Amino acid sequence: MNVSATQPAPVDGVKPRAGARFTGDPLFKALVVMTGIGVLLVLGAIIAVMTLGGLPAFRAFGLHFLVTAIWNPVTQHFGAAAPVFGTLASSALALLIAVPLAFGTAFWLTALAPPVLASVIGMAVQLLAAVPSIIFGMWGFFVLVPPMAHYVQPMARHLFGHVPGLSALVAGAPFGTGLLTAGLVLAIMIMPSITAVMRDVFTSMPTVLRESAYGLGATRWEVMRQVVLPWSRQGVVGGIVLGMGRAMGETMAVTFVIGDSNHIGWSLFAPANTIASLIALEFPESPAGSLKLASLLALGAILMAISFITLWCSRILLARGEAQAGKRS
Repeated sequence: MNVSATQPAPVDGVKPRAGARFTGDPLFKALVVMTGIGVLLVLGAIIAVMTLGGLPAFRAFGLHFLVTAIWNPVTQHFGAAAPVFGTLASSALALLIAVPLAFGTAFWLTALAPPVLASVIGMAVQLLAAVPSIIFGMWGFFVLVPPMAHYVQPMARHLFGHVPGLSALVAGAPFGTGLLTAGLVLAIMIMPSITAVMRDVFTSMPTVLRESAYGLGATRWEVMRQVVLPWSRQGVVGGIVLGMGRAMGETMAVTFVIGDSNHIGWSLFAPANTIASLIALEFPESPAGSLKLASLLALGAILMAISFITLWCSRILLARGEAQAGKRS
């Protein structure tokens, strides 16, 4: 009889006891499967609560709920256009400001900065990412809002107020709160997270690739554009999507500085609203079973749909980029 066929094989030179059974793998597999199913159940429960709770609003207003900018609890007339516009506009402004700064910071920390200075600034970036959002909101209200009202918007109106096409971007009373202020606060909030992701991606990049490019005579800009970016495309896009998700779902920081106005306009300085800030402000005053509460739940479902669409678009862009890279190679 072949003993080796009936006994478990030794692992790292350690012989198992006779008759011992290994139950760790099935148990671990069961735990992992339960974890994955649990994530799906939680996600499904959230979608179900938002969608079923918002059905009365969609039944009452139909598709006009998506294109109407009116939010009037007195007349029980609600629309999602204004908060959706504020969410997309403030998030876009935040990404336009944060992504170049985050990429430059990450590249400098991994390729140009002295090791001692890079470790200190890297730790500062991580600490900045851990600051609560309400602190950013309070800081923005006391630090950013006054200069925006007294200096930035008056100067912008003086320079661009008579330029066709640009005058609409600087129109409005100088309140200091508005889309641009919210975009600045969101950019400061999401930049550390994007920087941390990009830094990890750049650090994991094989050093031989960068050194080979320098050895062939490439400049730092050419190395970044032709070596670093193509190699780390997936991680960079992942960091941007992560920052965009936080920007679209941010609540308290935006509530402090956006102005709380259901308004759609071209001005960067006009008060506005986002889905998250509107829900935070209106939810405590919405009685159970009311049309207002259903409209807020419908806004939550719309925000989740926007997040899913954004993630789906990013995956499509990544797939196309990898396919084009494969064709070139």
